Amino acid sequence: MKKIVCLTIVCCTFQKALPQVPVIPDSSRNWTVHFQLSTVYQSHNAFSPKYSGPNSLDTAHEEALSLTTTLFLGRRLWKGAAVYFNPEVTGGTAFSKTTGIAGFPNGEIYRIGNPKPTLFIARAYLEQVIPLNDSGVDMMGDDKNQLRGMQPASRIVLRVGKFCISDFFDNNSYNHDARSQFLNWSLMSSGSWDFPADTRGYTGGIVAELIKPSWAVRFAAVQVPRIANGLPMDWNLLKGHSETLEFEQKWHVQHHPGAIRATGFITFSRAPFYTDAIKAMREDSVKSAYLIAVLSGNQEAAAYGGAKYGFGISAEQEVARGVGVFARINWSDGHTGTWAFTEIDRNVQAGLSLDGQLWKRSGDNFGIACAVNGLSQQHRDYLAAGGTGFIIGDGKLNYAPEYIFETYYRAVMYKFLSLSLDYQFVVNPAYNRDRRGPISIPGIRVHIGF
Repeated sequence: MKKIVCLTIVCCTFQKALPQVPVIPDSSRNWTVHFQLSTVYQSHNAFSPKYSGPNSLDTAHEEALSLTTTLFLGRRLWKGAAVYFNPEVTGGTAFSKTTGIAGFPNGEIYRIGNPKPTLFIARAYLEQVIPLNDSGVDMMGDDKNQLRGMQPASRIVLRVGKFCISDFFDNNSYNHDARSQFLNWSLMSSGSWDFPADTRGYTGGIVAELIKPSWAVRFAAVQVPRIANGLPMDWNLLKGHSETLEFEQKWHVQHHPGAIRATGFITFSRAPFYTDAIKAMREDSVKSAYLIAVLSGNQEAAAYGGAKYGFGISAEQEVARGVGVFARINWSDGHTGTWAFTEIDRNVQAGLSLDGQLWKRSGDNFGIACAVNGLSQQHRDYLAAGGTGFIIGDGKLNYAPEYIFETYYRAVMYKFLSLSLDYQFVVNPAYNRDRRGPISIPGIRVHIGF
């Protein structure tokens, strides 16, 4: 009897000493399929500014309706590898053909103003996960572009292909997703990060991440568009490219999660210097018209310009159960023309997010935030001289910071359907005190996701 007991103890001890091999996932975990449909309706009031220019917000009452649908497909390949493929359809319009406000009010429409729904490939990339030694495991749920299964807690993740770079950088739990959180461009990300993308918001390249349980470092090298706000990408990768580096640190304060992210970027493109454009406007009307066309996205530059660089810091903290606060501060040098995102060189934002569990509406959430946007001196001088970019340009400029206020309430109607009421208030649209407004923008957002 003693021999049997001893043998049992030895076997159990030996079994515990063996490495724990995860259960092989069933075939359903080799695929991920999700779908989303988002539509946003907005309007703004009529107002009476002193003057208007080529890229001014329409002074009359406007209404706009946008639509996006996306299919998120993913397939597990070999160990640690997966491929993701996202066809997308966009359609609808934005205020004034997406001009007139640097912190534009609809993060779902970007700069596509074609009412006709258009099908394209949003994302198509390969992902490889490399586990690090002595790593624990994280259980990952089935989600958009994420397969269900165990991942090493310490890992290197490599991605190559086409994607939206903001999928991986400048994240924030409370203000990053225009389909469920804040809609304004200057709140859903760092406004001064002229993040590399085509006119629909996507680029191609590589992203590498080193992920540890409490911190992460990520780096990206990607393409830039050939022209400002353009759809074709620049394939001269030695001269036109953009690099982004980010460090993320996570923590808990009395069991409440928080995080800080520091992001830096540098972009090499065909964007000309504002000082060159201002000089041309004073001396050569032909060259002036050419440079304005380049900066407004209507002409390809003859040569590559200088480098645009900048940085941003994003922080978030849950201060009580269901109560979160966040802030971002970001800056870019603003010497060269805006090339991809929007015409913001300085951005400060802060806000509050409340979870519906506080009033027994689990899944609902309420957000309120404000942003202050600014321009570099060279950018101001260019607009004051009558220049335009692809977002703003009133023909003149009486400079003042652009102030954005936004609040929303998102209600989950069914498991797959949510309805949001949104309100935005804009003072000094396009940084112009002479067009002060204010602009009042109520909106409704409907989101379907499963």
